[in-house]
Amino acid sequence: MSKLPRSLLVFHWLFGIFMLAPLAMVVLVSFTAKGYIAMPFDGASLRWYRAMLEATDFIDAFWRSLGLAAAAATLATLMAVPAGMAIAWHRFAGRDTILALLLSPLMVPHVVLGIALLRFLTQIGGSGSYWGLTAAHTVIVLPYVLRLVVAAATGFDRSVAQAAQSLGASGWTVFRRIELPLIVPGVAGGWLIAFINSFDELTMSIFVASAGTQTLPVKMYNHIAHTIDPLLASVSTVMIVLTLVLMIVLDRFYGLDRVLSGKT
Repeated sequence: MSKLPRSLLVFHWLFGIFMLAPLAMVVLVSFTAKGYIAMPFDGASLRWYRAMLEATDFIDAFWRSLGLAAAAATLATLMAVPAGMAIAWHRFAGRDTILALLLSPLMVPHVVLGIALLRFLTQIGGSGSYWGLTAAHTVIVLPYVLRLVVAAATGFDRSVAQAAQSLGASGWTVFRRIELPLIVPGVAGGWLIAFINSFDELTMSIFVASAGTQTLPVKMYNHIAHTIDPLLASVSTVMIVLTLVLMIVLDRFYGLDRVLSGKT
């Protein structure tokens, strides 16, 4: 394999530094001992990490976001798997319309979705409730799972399933023992991307969440709207580390290329 040209290699390094520099700045600021945002070049301190552990409202919002993201990603996956298999393997009237409808949250601005979902949930009595927030997050992350499931199912060799059916296997057995295991990289990748997007969702959640159901992004947004201190830098650093650990574990045991691309 030929080596990359020096100019292209330099561009890649510069681009990587450009992408990582903001994250590095956040991490450095989180170790300041000052009461305002400043670089900790005059001495590092864990002051704001201790403050983070004492901020019970942030901790509650973190666990709330974690549960919400897991629930929304799981519900979206349960709906996307049968829908994706049907769309990828069958031709029926309205197929393209249904696919466009399920993917439409990707094309609608989240501000518009937030206003629309707030209006809808208010009409059915779910405004500010946890189940309403979960349903709203499920709607916006469903397209991410669906796209990867359709991609994985499209590359699936259906002759394997047909052979199992010809030998007497039931539809449920074929799905459980053959089809699902072969498309599980797409399913797992879709769930992971849906989880990340739900956990990080801010714009729509501002409209749908109430004071008792604030997610971590909404809590951080409300905090920085009233005061500016390095507390958010420490919270952000913890989230960066947790995300990095998750990526390393997935790559170590499964392979990120398989999870995120849906390769079998």
